[in-house]
Amino acid sequence: MNDNDNRVNPNADAQKPAEQKPTLENPVKTNPTEDQQEGAKPQTAKPPAAKVEDKPFETFIRDDFLPNIKQALTERGMPPSTLELIQGDRPVVGDPCWMVCGEIPLGRRFWLCFASDSIASKKTISLAETGTEPSLIEPFLIDEKKMTLTLLRSRLLQRLNGQKWLTAN
Repeated sequence: MNDNDNRVNPNADAQKPAEQKPTLENPVKTNPTEDQQEGAKPQTAKPPAAKVEDKPFETFIRDDFLPNIKQALTERGMPPSTLELIQGDRPVVGDPCWMVCGEIPLGRRFWLCFASDSIASKKTISLAETGTEPSLIEPFLIDEKKMTLTLLRSRLLQRLNGQKWLTAN
């Protein structure tokens, strides 16, 4: 064995590549992630789809609510002879409001009234059997915080069914 074999080579470190230390002029770069790779476009979040309930009141009622109610009544064998949005005097009390007025077979009529041009406004409903005028006004959906097309439709159908107008209970 040679004495030179056991000695530490002072030039050994010079043979290894020097580790890069980060500096302001020369920061150490790590492997980029997929999003950071050259040429990669940043992902942009799609804006949430607009809800039908966010439409202006008249547009929502005419374009979404009325066709939905017409379809639901027709599917239950009660196609409405009249179904429209009007502005007029609320049945029974006579104050001005927006109303969805409908008439189904046998001359049965209903008025879903909105206190203002907002689906979130206070609502009432009045009903009239064939050949009569409405004599009662009822609160409608008074405890609901969020108003949706589905909720308005289902509760109106539920109320009409409660009168036994849609099916024999």
